[in-house]
Amino acid sequence: QVQLVESGGGLVQPGGSLRLSCAASGSTLDYYYIGWSRQAPGKEREGVSCISVSDGDTYYADSVKGRFTISRDNAGNTWNLQMNSLKVEDTAVYYCTARSPQATTYYTDLNLSFCEYDIWGQGTQVTVSS
Repeated sequence: QVQLVESGGGLVQPGGSLRLSCAASGSTLDYYYIGWSRQAPGKEREGVSCISVSDGDTYYADSVKGRFTISRDNAGNTWNLQMNSLKVEDTAVYYCTARSPQATTYYTDLNLSFCEYDIWGQGTQVTVSS
């Protein structure tokens, strides 16, 4: 199976920026969508963003649109989340994710429905605090 590893988390002040990266290792897989989810303390996991491997179309949660930008390499082996204008409420553990051809579930948020995943990493902590 493919293994995903996140990096780039840390502590940043409100209004600052961080860039998260994800790297896939192990066996190769033709993903449909790759992206990011997050889980804040006391809250349920939520989708953040994803990008289509095939055509590069991007999808964002309303809470991050205009502030976060997702990108990928051409092969879909690595992908990034550039986070600008960070807010305290962005504090969470961020997970990189991938949707394989075998996935059968979808996010209930129609803006992110295809971002639901069946492969994920261990997470990286992002803390936004003054």
